[in-house]
Amino acid sequence: MQEIPLWYWLIVFFCLGACVGSFYNVIVYRMPRGISLINPPSHCPLCKKRIPIRYNLPIVGWLWLRGKSACCKQPISVIYPIGESLCGLLGALALYAAVGFGTDFSRPVLSPEVWADAAAMFWLLLGAYPVCAVDCKYKLIPDSISVGGIVAGLLISLVPGGVTPLQSLIGAVVAGGGLYLLGWIATKVLKKDAMGFGDVKLLAGYGALMGVTGAVETLLVAALLGILVMVPYGVLAAKKSAQNKNSEDAGQIPFGPFLAIAAPVIYLWGAALVEVYFKYVLE
Repeated sequence: MQEIPLWYWLIVFFCLGACVGSFYNVIVYRMPRGISLINPPSHCPLCKKRIPIRYNLPIVGWLWLRGKSACCKQPISVIYPIGESLCGLLGALALYAAVGFGTDFSRPVLSPEVWADAAAMFWLLLGAYPVCAVDCKYKLIPDSISVGGIVAGLLISLVPGGVTPLQSLIGAVVAGGGLYLLGWIATKVLKKDAMGFGDVKLLAGYGALMGVTGAVETLLVAALLGILVMVPYGVLAAKKSAQNKNSEDAGQIPFGPFLAIAAPVIYLWGAALVEVYFKYVLE
């Protein structure tokens, strides 16, 4: 394993990412509709026939079939291979970022810390896809990503070089519990739901992956992004809803995508951002 060059592992991570992306496509389609992720197995949404394994290969299956289902010859959305390709690229990027964006692709990956960082970045980068896709449209965050992040963080903490198991456990409890308390207080003050429980579980997962400090920094950056981007959108949405005499969900802001975007940024450059803040803002 120590003699295997970086370029080979990048291909492996791309393939793994594409496979995970295929599963995430299932989550994005089934989870909001209340369909089990396991049963029924992969099937054509039009004629309901089961899809053979050979046609389920990420990216390759869609190209093999030329964008049409094998059973009823109906078009298959290009979103599927795009999502799989995106996740494949993000998977390779996770390892490339963990090694420091170097250019020597022939060198082997030796450090256990690199593998711990690569695993954490893999989860953070790929998890952003279903979180953004589902939360933006349905205001839901899949438990497979939020709760799964807690499990993944605790498991990755067992790899030497990253956060310790104790730091991971404390990070999950403090991050999730702190955001739940913050949301509870805001709900009492505003007299309406201010924070979804999905966001709480998602941040708990980030706490398990990054520790308390990383989770707090993620929350702060996500809040800043939310203010800069979603508040103007919320105002416009509220006005449009008022004109249509429909106030339901007017101006609601899905917070999960901002957490999902902020988390990998903080994991990579959190310390540098804090240093810049103290140097140029507080001084």
